[in-house]
Amino acid sequence: MTVAPPAKEDGQAGGPVPPSSWLGWVATTDHKRIGLLTIGTSLVLFSLVGILALIMRVQLAQPEQQLVGTHTFNQLFTIHGSGMIYLVMTPFAIGMGIYLVPLQIGAPGIAMPRLTLLGYWLYVLGAVLILSGFATPQGAHPDGWFSYPPLADSVNSPGAGSDLWIAGVFLATTGTILMGWAVLWTVLRRRTHGMTMLRLPIFCWSMIATCLMVIGSFPALLAALGLLAAGRADPSIFDHNVWNIGYQHLFWFYGHPVVYVMFFPYLAAVAEVLAVFSGRRLFGYKGTVLSLLVFAALSMSVWGHHMFATGQATNDYYSLMSIALLVPAGVEYFAMVGTIVGGRLRFPTPMLFALAFIPQFLIGGLTGIMVGTPVIDYHVHDSYFVVAHLHYVLFAGSAFGLFAAVYFWFPKVTGVMPSERLSRLHFWLLVIGTNVTFLPMFALGYLGMPRRVASYASFEGFGLLNLLSSCGAAFLAAAMTAFIVNIIWALRKKALGGAEPTGDNPWDAHTLEWATTSPPPRLNFTPDHPVPPVTSFAPLLDLRQRDPRKASAPAEESGL
Repeated sequence: MTVAPPAKEDGQAGGPVPPSSWLGWVATTDHKRIGLLTIGTSLVLFSLVGILALIMRVQLAQPEQQLVGTHTFNQLFTIHGSGMIYLVMTPFAIGMGIYLVPLQIGAPGIAMPRLTLLGYWLYVLGAVLILSGFATPQGAHPDGWFSYPPLADSVNSPGAGSDLWIAGVFLATTGTILMGWAVLWTVLRRRTHGMTMLRLPIFCWSMIATCLMVIGSFPALLAALGLLAAGRADPSIFDHNVWNIGYQHLFWFYGHPVVYVMFFPYLAAVAEVLAVFSGRRLFGYKGTVLSLLVFAALSMSVWGHHMFATGQATNDYYSLMSIALLVPAGVEYFAMVGTIVGGRLRFPTPMLFALAFIPQFLIGGLTGIMVGTPVIDYHVHDSYFVVAHLHYVLFAGSAFGLFAAVYFWFPKVTGVMPSERLSRLHFWLLVIGTNVTFLPMFALGYLGMPRRVASYASFEGFGLLNLLSSCGAAFLAAAMTAFIVNIIWALRKKALGGAEPTGDNPWDAHTLEWATTSPPPRLNFTPDHPVPPVTSFAPLLDLRQRDPRKASAPAEESGL
């Protein structure tokens, strides 16, 4: 397939815009800048909504504490949960696709760049609306990230904060849909010569599966939010239970696929890291591609397992479909383990995060099968067991994939390396904090502690485990502090000219983005750094195996 014509330079349609100016960023059509804006915004929001979680853990460290009131606590867990899903993990995953997919397929830019930029600004506006609820008289939205009616109608949850939350989630989700559509269209239509579908890097395949789920399931959330908004205008709508149950079906038709939207790109980033630092190709590439597509299809058919306790779901069907997810998940795990077995392993920070991802996400996946089994779900439904499961999926799993990706592609994006000492400090603090924080929650949930409670009595026996969990949260705060300091240190050192350039491919990586400069130029590839021949899903590894000198020599010397 031939490469589409290059996108116009920023400002070309309406006069020149200096690329280094602030307008060159906010009005950019460069996919790399839009991707960095999306990733940077989500990381800032990661810190903000993470602070809300720390406040909750301090509140729950001891029985019967009154650091914050019940209503304030409800606002904290709602904005923390919805912020992490709608504003952090999902947009970061799409932002990685915006930045990396055109580079990995040898394209000069992203399809529909202005639509992509519009999607980013809708996401930003949505985030502002959601967080601005704290400034209203009644405070932010207090009814959880799923906000079931009639609890979330204007009678039971009055105030502008809830209306702002609905509008904000609607806008942020709409922006994500637009960005996802652009990424999907790019990978389908803008591949370079020789880049067939089965020569796409595994990260590109993960983005195909991710964007298909975004386009297929996210509109259901928009419909659910529209129903909720109508119910806040006329609460009598929810006097009829059919609308309450209908809302739940609409919401969870979005709510289950979004888990894999927040998983597939990070899984693929981990797979690429494992392959590079094992010095070999991804094991079982075709099987992994098929498993991603099957996984995406099954994710659209299991939403009802979140509704076992309502009595409004066909338990046998949804339980069977949930257990069936083990098959594609097993293929993906087999591919990761098969890649590292027998490889020549190296252990820089990205590899450490990738290796930790494997067992930690496995805990989240296996406990997901448990709560997908009705007899177990009846016991642990709405307990801290579910909180632990969700955090082992999205934090112990996806967030570790996120940091593996950040440390892996940071030298490509910036041209410099972060401090390896600070990077490893971040890793070990995060491993300790993650498991000390969330493992005790499984026991808390099994023993009967409900989630979404601001306090608990001392006689219930939850104090020691909650104290342990809150101590783990302190390690998480220290880990994130080390990460922030590391990134700022590296960028400041680069700005002052004291950072040593990393070169184009410091990791000896396998995919096309590593064939161009670090950071990449405006249109990604240049005559001095053209797109190499694409002969498989690991073209730079092919080049190295044919002639090691060509893989490291400048383009003009290698005859490319």
